[in-house]
Amino acid sequence: MSLRKGIARLEPFLVRRARDTPYLGPLGPGDRVDPRGYIVRGANRTIYPVEDRSVVLRVTTHDGAVGWGETYGLIAPRVIAELIREVIAPGVIDRDPHDVEVLWEDLYDLMRVRGYIGGYYLDAIAALDIALWDLRGRMTGLPLHKLLGGARRDRVPAYASGLPRATLAERVSLARDLVAGGCRAIKFAGVVSHDGIEAEARALREALGPDVGLMVDLHWMFDRGQASALLQRLEPIGLIFAEAPCKTEDIEGWAWTARQTRTPIAGGEEWRTVHDAKPRLQAGAVSVVQPEMGHTGVTQFMRISRLAESFHTPVIPHATIGAGVFLSASLQASAALQGVEMHEYQHSIVDAVADLWTGAPQCVLGEFIVNQGPGLGLEPTDRLIAALEPL
Repeated sequence: MSLRKGIARLEPFLVRRARDTPYLGPLGPGDRVDPRGYIVRGANRTIYPVEDRSVVLRVTTHDGAVGWGETYGLIAPRVIAELIREVIAPGVIDRDPHDVEVLWEDLYDLMRVRGYIGGYYLDAIAALDIALWDLRGRMTGLPLHKLLGGARRDRVPAYASGLPRATLAERVSLARDLVAGGCRAIKFAGVVSHDGIEAEARALREALGPDVGLMVDLHWMFDRGQASALLQRLEPIGLIFAEAPCKTEDIEGWAWTARQTRTPIAGGEEWRTVHDAKPRLQAGAVSVVQPEMGHTGVTQFMRISRLAESFHTPVIPHATIGAGVFLSASLQASAALQGVEMHEYQHSIVDAVADLWTGAPQCVLGEFIVNQGPGLGLEPTDRLIAALEPL
């Protein structure tokens, strides 16, 4: 490789979007805003931003080719930027962007001894990994799914995620509207089911009928006894899956819960690598794997999904707050995988960032359309350029 085609520059940016209603829904009993302006949800004791934000990474080669990546920027996004500058950039400048998996492994090795086998460091690597796969596609003129082995589909079925409304009646009404718009499955967030998870599940099933799929995100709220008891009570409602029933580190608790219920258990949003997925699949802790591209990057997303396929376990990718880049990468990877059954559609987020990119992800009549352009198929609009805040 000539030096002019090597990696020259990594530029992290923050992209923010104000929200009228906080992510997941209005504050309820037990929720609070901390002194730094973050929401702390009482039900799962977890911190959330009051605005949508993510870290977008622009990678440029010496001859001016550009790739875009993205990772989480929800909490303390400058940590990501500092890791990129201090640790990641020195390890990749002048390297060949086509060596993307080698670069992932080299960067992972740098910090293994320090205990950085997860967390913000791997999020930062994920942003770079996505950008390099995008760059490879642009340099070859091929969409990402071609680089990953070819597309099995040009549309990916979507389920609508989240009902961010204040009252149960309003949430049911929103679910009806989403189904009327073509979505055939709805996931509600147990952490904001202030009328009770069981009451919300029953109300949604009654309103939507037996043919619409229902899922619940339990946000790691319960111990194994509480989770299994709740899911046994919900079995007559017929959920497609229950997500994240127990604390993520309690692998045996997940497996025990899975053995106590007929409802499939889903997980994987917080995993960074195949090393997170393997012990959980071996333990029978999950029946649905949900890789989150913003944490994994393309390289580990594919390794996790291929491992799930070897366990004959369906893949239903997770999607969270972002500016459209890692969602685009997730859809490209999903198009190339055999085991993907559907993909999360965060409607309150996806629709809000559609003006940031030409080629932004679109969900039409309950299906995501897979972009056929080179790389991720994204081109920044003037709105995106104006929204980039250097970190």
